[in-house]
Amino acid sequence: MNYNRLGTTGLLVSPICLGTMTFGTPVGEADAVRIVHGAMDLGINYIDTANVYEGYTRFFGSPGGVGEEILGKALVGRRDEVIVTTKFGAPVGPGPQERGASARHVLQAVNDSLRRLQMDYIDVCLIHWPDKETPPETTLNAMETLVRQGKVRYFGASNHSAAQLCELLWIAERQHLPRPVVSQIPYSMLKRMFHHDLSFCVNHDIAVTPYQSIQGGLLTGKYHRDEALPAASRASEMPQWLAGEELNEAMFDRLEALETLAQQADLSMTEYTVAWTLAQPAITSLVLGATRLEQIEQIVAGASAEIPADHFAPVDELFPKPWEQMDPIRGM
Repeated sequence: MNYNRLGTTGLLVSPICLGTMTFGTPVGEADAVRIVHGAMDLGINYIDTANVYEGYTRFFGSPGGVGEEILGKALVGRRDEVIVTTKFGAPVGPGPQERGASARHVLQAVNDSLRRLQMDYIDVCLIHWPDKETPPETTLNAMETLVRQGKVRYFGASNHSAAQLCELLWIAERQHLPRPVVSQIPYSMLKRMFHHDLSFCVNHDIAVTPYQSIQGGLLTGKYHRDEALPAASRASEMPQWLAGEELNEAMFDRLEALETLAQQADLSMTEYTVAWTLAQPAITSLVLGATRLEQIEQIVAGASAEIPADHFAPVDELFPKPWEQMDPIRGM
């Protein structure tokens, strides 16, 4: 497997990052450990989790921690083989201090994550969501404390726009605080609202590690027109995790056209989708979860596939980029 440089960290990570959001339910501990070990044996050295992950039992304000606990058990004796990302900021209880990016919550959340993960340090720690109530410099100062203590190596942001990343970079440079080195955003053929932020990340050497790249299985060829939903699929078990996409006639028209393009490239839809996403600017590693190791094997195959150069325009027609502002001097 080829490895990609993770922003300015100097770390080399696999183009596939194992996501752990399903750990707990439907993926029990024993199966999750097998998936982690199997993914590592396939060459995956990058694993993503968060302090709120607990599979389908997760709800707003639930304590979470299950995903981190399982991952910690899976990595006993193998910690040095992987780069681990976790996140803070989402609610982990009903109290007003049990969420957000205040120094109090950040320091407590990271200590709790380290305990659950059974680790001395976190490679990359991400703020899960923007916190409108906390000044960014407060969060960055808390991260600086954690970096100085050796508990966190690098800082990043999840679900932040280019404008929000720009503010973090500006404050970090002005005050000599840790800069964001990773941006984790939802991004797929179907979800391209952050598309025009990718060039900003290229220009500022921020690694983009998107999630939802296969859109809950929609972009893998799993679902077919006039057929029942597959058992144990995201659409049948947790349809809200399809990120608002509906399996209607218009969707099937696009999915069937995509499948034709994949066949022309002699790739499965999973391979085609993974290869297309990795070919986009700044994208370094795709955060993809699974309920079975076989799914990871299919995804890994896509990491070494290539999309024909003349396929990018047809994909853009099927799944248009968001609105582009006219450049009155140079044109579009």
